[in-house]
Amino acid sequence: MHRSTSGFSPRWLLRLAIAGLLGIGITLGLAPAAWAEDLNLTVRVQDEERNAIPDAAITVEGDDGYSAAGVTDGEGIALIPVPANSIVTVTLDEATVTQPVIEGNVREVSILSRDKTVIFRLGEGGGGGDGGSSITMERVLQLLFGGIVLSFIIALASLGLSLIFGTTGLTNFSHGELLTLGAFTALVLNTAGGLNIIIAAPIAIILSAALWGWGQNQVLWKPLRRKGTGLIAAMIVSIGLAITVRYLIVFFFGGAPKSFEQFAGQPPIDLGPIFVTPKELILSGIAIVVLIATVWWLKVSRLGKATRAVSDNPALASSSGVNVELVISAVWILGAGLAAYAGVFLGLTQNVVWTMGQYLLLTFFAAVVLGGLGTIGGAIVGSFVVGITVQLSTLLVPTELKTAAALFLMIILLLIRPQGLLGRRERVG
Repeated sequence: MHRSTSGFSPRWLLRLAIAGLLGIGITLGLAPAAWAEDLNLTVRVQDEERNAIPDAAITVEGDDGYSAAGVTDGEGIALIPVPANSIVTVTLDEATVTQPVIEGNVREVSILSRDKTVIFRLGEGGGGGDGGSSITMERVLQLLFGGIVLSFIIALASLGLSLIFGTTGLTNFSHGELLTLGAFTALVLNTAGGLNIIIAAPIAIILSAALWGWGQNQVLWKPLRRKGTGLIAAMIVSIGLAITVRYLIVFFFGGAPKSFEQFAGQPPIDLGPIFVTPKELILSGIAIVVLIATVWWLKVSRLGKATRAVSDNPALASSSGVNVELVISAVWILGAGLAAYAGVFLGLTQNVVWTMGQYLLLTFFAAVVLGGLGTIGGAIVGSFVVGITVQLSTLLVPTELKTAAALFLMIILLLIRPQGLLGRRERVG
């Protein structure tokens, strides 16, 4: 029987098609038609310079007894589902901002058959929010807390990205989509499946680890490794995979931001100089436990030690009896699970949107490179440097440029210390 000599055999293509259809059927095929019944009201709170104002409380009330609440995220946006063909009253709680509201804090909006956006602008006279002309201690502390929360999200995803790079050498540009897929898997279970997000989230993480971690490796990356595909070619494949997954998500779910049915509009707690939502504290606490458990697993467990051995020298580890493919499968499962939790974390504190992984992808790479390639602790330390820099940079630059500020910091630090913060200097030549 003739066997194809090309890089993509018919059997490999058939296996890829079956797995792809299976994954789409499980996650995307369950997208509920009920979403068409409700529309999204996007509320933006910003100052006169269009800098975002986070942690502003929003309430929405309708004539038919409908009511909902939301809190603006780090981008100054609160996403609130509203019934179609209705008239709602949108109110900005002035107690949660420190600047006066221009043109009043109450708006009446007619919701017909499409999503609507309401913008509240704040005038001069305070520092309340992300960005502004004055720098106050309260504003610095609020941004610092927001940076720490963002750092946990980046650390969860960056740790998996670092492990995958260390064991396979793959620069995975589709890693951001693992975060997005985890969030949307939880969204489907929460909205279409009717599960409370407390139950839906861990199930989504397990499904993501299995489907998007182990399954992706078995269907795509393992056959490519066996065929000797180069790392540059594999990187191009990861870029194509990222674009494909991204547009499949927007095709099935649409481009409008979405929110989970629970904890979407949680009011903040006043802790002196800062406002904190309970979900941010709980999710951050869980993230600390997950990161500590992952580092402990890598340091103490037998498979974790094997993972570090493969990362240091795959050929030597294989000759020493280490099952390299088993280690790589475990790393993909772990990386996808960590990214899925990061997606749920981000979706609960902000919104679930099809570009959420793409938006943070460069911060993942920045954290891994800044901390030191191949170092577990470096990925975590780099994540906190990047996350806090992203938020605090809005004291000096517009919100739209905050990610660029973190990338600029990475360039400057690498010029001074090329091996990264915790990387080891290597002799060249």
